[in-house]
Amino acid sequence: MVRMTQHPDVFDLPGMAWQRVSPRLTTVRLISAGITLALPLAGGVVLAVLVGSPWLWLVPTAVAALAVWTAVVVPRQVRAIGYAERDDDLLIRSGVLFRSLVVVPYGRMQFVDVQAGPLDRWGGVAKVQLHTASPSSDAVIPGLPPEEAARLRDRLAARGEAQLAGL
Repeated sequence: MVRMTQHPDVFDLPGMAWQRVSPRLTTVRLISAGITLALPLAGGVVLAVLVGSPWLWLVPTAVAALAVWTAVVVPRQVRAIGYAERDDDLLIRSGVLFRSLVVVPYGRMQFVDVQAGPLDRWGGVAKVQLHTASPSSDAVIPGLPPEEAARLRDRLAARGEAQLAGL
């Protein structure tokens, strides 16, 4: 009999209290995807009607299939985003198929940025971006309510300053 051993999941740390992002991020991302896909869908339909070739209907069909796939995947992606504050670092996880866990030590942070575009502001979400000395190690937490984004920005900046001061 072959016994399968379970390996610990590096993305789900035991005892870690993960904070989730706002579910309103789903709406914002779906609207953004809808705006992006509307032009190719409309263009494909117009082209298929004007030319009259049945093969040209493959273009709007493919765009519509992509829209359905996006509507299925985006809510799951948003539910997978989370962050956790520890004593010395911040953990950020994301991804469903290709998962990611980013660990940012407070002492490595140079500054914390809060951003919200027009659609984000309409949806009531903001993005917190952490900047470090290395551009490849910058981390982002999208979809936070503006109050939480401001609180997290201030808290992370204070922790970063404390770590730099050697406290």
